[in-house]
Amino acid sequence: MKIIGLIGGMSWESSAEYYRLINEGVRQRLGGQHNAKTLMYTVDFQEIEHMQQRAAWDEAADVLIDSARRLQAGGADFLLLCTNTMHKVAPNITQAVGIPLIHIADATAERIREAGLTRIGLLGTRFTMEQDFYKGKLINEYGLDVLIPNEADRERIHAIIYDELCQGKIIDESRADYLRIMQKLTDRGAQGIILGCTEITLLIKPHHTPIALFDTTAIHVQKAIELAL
Repeated sequence: MKIIGLIGGMSWESSAEYYRLINEGVRQRLGGQHNAKTLMYTVDFQEIEHMQQRAAWDEAADVLIDSARRLQAGGADFLLLCTNTMHKVAPNITQAVGIPLIHIADATAERIREAGLTRIGLLGTRFTMEQDFYKGKLINEYGLDVLIPNEADRERIHAIIYDELCQGKIIDESRADYLRIMQKLTDRGAQGIILGCTEITLLIKPHHTPIALFDTTAIHVQKAIELAL
């Protein structure tokens, strides 16, 4: 079994989900008392959030490169960056270490194409929805048509992530807002919705909606399990 290196803490709420899902998945595959072999390095999200707000992406990259190098030195065979937004600096990390980084957008796009879908809605932080580092990969490398919410809805989605989900707050009214926004995307032709922030899975579950969901946390975890085993 390969050792999975997890760069976590963005937020720790979703990093805990990564740890749980990875270990549950390995136990389901292997049975008995098996669990995954993992290393996790968690950053202080307050520091990363301030860098995001200042657009200090190079500074944030340096923090995550340091984390990746510590995991590599600890024996990790490959890396997961347990966040969608900070994949903005994934190329920096890849260039700085000698082990693979499994890109969350690649894993997600592969699953969407396996499902035979071509037009997809994207929810996430403002950075993920508005900038090209994520949706550009989906469009240019996988030929997907990516729809994002309008500006007011993007602001609402972003605020719920940072002010609620990253702090462990699960609020029914916010879930209703997400479902309303998701329905608007499907009305525009989206065949499914990417839950493109690792915290959204804390709020939106498949039983909440008939819309096809692509939970990036679960997809990333499944890819890691396949590689580890």
